Amino acid sequence: MTASPPPLPPRPPRSLLVHFAVDAAVAFLALFVLSLLVGVPILATAVVAVVIGAVAARYTRRAEIRGLAARPEAPEGG
Repeated sequence: MTASPPPLPPRPPRSLLVHFAVDAAVAFLALFVLSLLVGVPILATAVVAVVIGAVAARYTRRAEIRGLAARPEAPEGG
């Protein structure tokens, strides 16, 4: 039987700016592939990706907060 790994220490959620940057980058990469097939200009793809990142950042940060709250707590002093 394998022992479970020790619980991770608590940490605060990442800032909204970090979530915005990551979400916008992921949206850009996904849309870039589609824009190559359809022929959409890269600037238009970037603008749409920034808008998607701005909207999605609130939801991904909330999901991170819920995930961090659901973590089992590490024992003190360990």
